[in-house]
Formats: sequence, structure tokens, C-alpha cells
Amino acid sequence: MASPVPDVGSLLPELKEVRRVGLVRLRGRALPALESAAEATAARTPGAAVEALLRLAVSRLDAGTLRTAAEYTLGLAQGTRDWPASDRRARAAGVYGVSVERFRKDHEVMVLEQVAEHILRLAAEPGPAPVRSSAGTHRTVQVIAGDRPVALALHVHPVDLLREVDVVVSPANVYFALPEPYKSSVAASLRRAAARRGVTGDVLADPLHDELRAWVAGRGVAGRSVLPGTVAATGAGALVERGVRRIYHAAVAVPRAGTNDYDVLPSDVTRAVSRAFALLAEEHERFDPPLRSVCFPLLGSGRGGLSYEAGLAAVWAAVEAELAGGALWDVHFVVRTPEAAALVERIPAGIRPAHDRRATG
Repeated sequence: MASPVPDVGSLLPELKEVRRVGLVRLRGRALPALESAAEATAARTPGAAVEALLRLAVSRLDAGTLRTAAEYTLGLAQGTRDWPASDRRARAAGVYGVSVERFRKDHEVMVLEQVAEHILRLAAEPGPAPVRSSAGTHRTVQVIAGDRPVALALHVHPVDLLREVDVVVSPANVYFALPEPYKSSVAASLRRAAARRGVTGDVLADPLHDELRAWVAGRGVAGRSVLPGTVAATGAGALVERGVRRIYHAAVAVPRAGTNDYDVLPSDVTRAVSRAFALLAEEHERFDPPLRSVCFPLLGSGRGGLSYEAGLAAVWAAVEAELAGGALWDVHFVVRTPEAAALVERIPAGIRPAHDRRATG
């Protein structure tokens, strides 16, 4: 049995060992404190236990230099898992604009301490017993759709940690213009995770952006908006290595003239989810094995301005109708916060309906 995790001090030596050897050499290493924390968070960390724990802890760091430096330090950044420790440290030092030696003595310790603190917080969070399925370890929510029981899979972690889910639905604006990959949104996270990178971490290909541009050009709508609720399908780029095979880009956000803000109607979200299911039905037999599972974030609940309740109600309206009609898809939800997860878990008790609204002002 793994030893308990008493404090940050017990985690720091093991995090330094991870930094030194890299993720590809973790197998067989004695990491009792990390393993104990991974056991405690199993319901929230799908995949290889220690690595998934580290990814989830780092994802909770403030976006920016701290999170980026942690990703390079521990080899979690795309394409860096097999980098030598010296190369990862040099790249992390560059994030802060300091020398490697100064980073080693000062910033690196701070970064690892912050990761350790988030690991302890994760281990202390209450969570249900893990449930195993083909999609990994996750929570399940038992609901009634129509007259039959259905199990929904609930993931409480960043979208780019998803594994073995055939289709991920990503929110988009009506111009299908993807956000820059350094942003923190669902669409930006998927774009970043799908990118093909070289051994130095440089982006060699940006498939989500390129395929979406081709989709727009092929339909003669380049530079013009599509109808809200339109869904465009692309490949998943590097995410195929994690079992994700398609990205469905759901146009739900309408740019508000003269601002950097968006408006989202719940009815457009519901329409997009329905269209995603229709597209899944069209595509599923084209793949071997056929597409079967689909994952939804709470569309419109980010910069779109919908509350979690409104976003979930809008998504669930279409999901419930699809499942009540006898569809046998494996439906997943992915959320980042305990508050959003709690709402999904309350679906069996009923959720408030969403009402259409456009932001004003």
C-alpha cells in the first residue's frame, strides 16, 4: 500500500525525481507519495495514475508563466516527455527570462512547490469511487432518458486530458475562427493538443486550424458567418494518439459588433448538439471501429456568457432527446470546476430550463 501524503515536503523530492528522469522513465520508480495521492484522486485522473495526477495538478496552476514553466519542467508540454532534463530546465528558465542556474536555485523550487500544493488539494477533495470503462476512470451519472436508464460519463479535468473518446465537440464562433493556441479556452486547448510538434517542441503542423479553413473554403463561406448551430467536422491531429478521432466544431458564439465579446443563445447550443449527433450518425460507419462515443463541454459557458446552468440545460435538452429516441451513443461531459460537475451530477433530479437571451450594452 502506498504511504500517506503528509505534506509538501514529502512530495518535493519525488517531483524533483520526475523532473530528473522524465515521464518516459517513470515505470518502476519508487514514488510512494505521488502514488498515494494518485490513488486518492483516481476518480478524477483518467489514464496512467501518476502522470494523470501531475497533469491535473498543473492544469490548476494559474495560466501563464507558472503553468507553462511547470509543463516544461515535468515534461508535460506537448512533445517534451522524452526531452533530457537539461533541455526541459533550459526551456522553463526561458519562460521566466532568467539563467538556467538562477531558475534551478529559485524558480524551479517555487514551481514544484506550487504543483505539490495542488496535488495535496486534489488528494483532499471528496470524490466518488472510480468506475472503469473503455474510456478510462471517471465518474458516472445514472439518468433516465425516455423510459430507459442511461449512464453518462463525467470528466472533471481540462479537455485536453481526455482519452479514448471518439468525438470531442468544441465551441466555435460563427466564422469558425479558432482562438490562438496560447489561450485557455476549450477550443484553444484542443488546437494546442492537436498540433504536430518536432523534437524541440516547435509546431510543425496546425491541423485543426488548417482543416477548418479548408472546410470553410470548400463551402464558399470564407470570411462570412455561418448560421448558429452549424457543426464542422475535422480530424483530431495529434490527439489520435490519445484515442480521440474527430473534433466537431460547433458554431454557437456570435461576435458582438464593436467589442471582443460574444452572444450565445441556448437554443443555438441545443441546435448544435442535435447537429453533432446527426453528424455522428452520418460518420460513424466510415471508421473502423465505428465511432461510438462523444464528449460535450458546457457549450457557451465560457466567453459566451451563459451560466453553467443555462449551458448544461441547453446541451442536455438535445442529449436527452437523442437518448430518449433510442440512440446508443456513449455520451460524455467534460467540465473544469466542481461547481459544474455538481450540476451534471444533479441531472437526474432535474435542471432548470435555459431561456434565450442576448447580452446587451
